[in-house]
Amino acid sequence: MTRLGIDLGGTKIEVLATSESGRELLRERHATPAHDYEAIIETLRALVADAEARVGQIKCVGIGTPGALSQASGTLKNSNSVILNGKPFVEDISRALGRPVHVENDANCFTLSEAVDGAGAPYRMIFGVILGTGVGGGIAFDQKIWRGRNAIAGEWGHIALPSASRERDGSRRCYCGRTGCLETFLSGPALLKEYRGRGGKASSMHEVVARYRSNEPLARETLERFFERLAEGLAVVINALDPDAIVMGGGLSNVDEIYEELPNRLGRYVFSDIVTTPVLENLHGDSSGVRGAAWLCP
Repeated sequence: MTRLGIDLGGTKIEVLATSESGRELLRERHATPAHDYEAIIETLRALVADAEARVGQIKCVGIGTPGALSQASGTLKNSNSVILNGKPFVEDISRALGRPVHVENDANCFTLSEAVDGAGAPYRMIFGVILGTGVGGGIAFDQKIWRGRNAIAGEWGHIALPSASRERDGSRRCYCGRTGCLETFLSGPALLKEYRGRGGKASSMHEVVARYRSNEPLARETLERFFERLAEGLAVVINALDPDAIVMGGGLSNVDEIYEELPNRLGRYVFSDIVTTPVLENLHGDSSGVRGAAWLCP
């Protein structure tokens, strides 16, 4: 059976067709018509039709996207691609494609991919982290996603940074309507905004990291603060869930210093005399989410 995974993001749509064993057959990337819901549905229909013409019959499609399905209404909720919120996305896309469609949170898809045959494969319970345009997470147990009663398991990006009030940063407004969420401190845009707000002139996070490595004082200060906040945020997860491993994903997961700094900082916040939780870089890179979407197909 050919599986088709789709990563539906705010700026890009990635399509991946795999064999039953997970071998890659086709991969495409296209821009997302982010402000037009009907155009998103039509784009997905056209991409699936094109993939099927190239690799043969596709019986099942898995889609990873920000947000989750409401248990009350069946519509999408909590997506930072706000055009999708409140829409009967599963119903609409299933009708457009004329076949079963499995829709899952994109961080859950990343976590599933790394749990099945990625960095988290040796462990029973892993917590997958997304640090990129937003901050998300997912939980996998025995290579299956744990969604939770309200379909929000792993959404640590919308926990308030515990020290936010102490740092007088509690006024940071999140798109979710709350203030002080971890996403407003640990996402790439938030980090770049903080650096610029303190007088930095970098145009991207890549540049901030490069300046950190060349010992620019402001970049050093910004990244040191980031590492400490990241440790504090992940300690909340460890205290509540105590996973066997944490697997990092998203653009910021490519900052190698994370894996050097976190082991020395977690102990300040975790409720234990010793912290042995491994913090791992993902195995499948920025393709992990779309691979996990393909694995949604039974």
